[in-house]
Amino acid sequence: MSMKTDTMTGGFSEPVFQAQSVFRMLMDAMARPGSLQTITPEIAPPAPLGAAAGAIALSLCDHDTPVWLTAGLSKVGAGAWIGFHTGAPITREKAEARFAFLEAGAALSSFGLFAAGTQEYPDRSTTLVIEVARLEGGPLLALSGPGIRETTMIAPRGLPDLFLRQWAENRTHFPRGVDVILTSGRQFIGLPRTCKITDREI
Repeated sequence: MSMKTDTMTGGFSEPVFQAQSVFRMLMDAMARPGSLQTITPEIAPPAPLGAAAGAIALSLCDHDTPVWLTAGLSKVGAGAWIGFHTGAPITREKAEARFAFLEAGAALSSFGLFAAGTQEYPDRSTTLVIEVARLEGGPLLALSGPGIRETTMIAPRGLPDLFLRQWAENRTHFPRGVDVILTSGRQFIGLPRTCKITDREI
């Protein structure tokens, strides 16, 4: 199958209904940080863009939301796939992106290079969608903050190096800062900037 054919296939079979369904899951994930969500639509984005990451792109991206991709995702035509199905423009400038997608194992750029919003408009920031090997079975992390009663435990496996250090720095800029969605295959969890993450392995 050609890359052009791949670009035009693999999206939602019922775009409006399925995008609404994934959007509601995303809102729940950000309202309840650490809650594990599993998408149901059968989609086939170009690997290594995972199904959950692809569904998030199809649900949130449009012609007003510039998207930044790693070199690995650009190489396999993920930008063309997202652009065809959503109309979202691809940008090479991290600070211009409303959404950034990273495949599993990709180097994590400094959060400070992405848009953090402003004091007046903190929502004008980048949401990073980061694929990891798994969302369970890794080092224990404790989440606390709004939307969490006491603490919630997560254990993602394959979290990028320096993620926790960068996350701690990100929280110091509140209400500005980036939000993160961790994905693995068909599953994802939301990490809004209000969330505190503590390494329980230390």
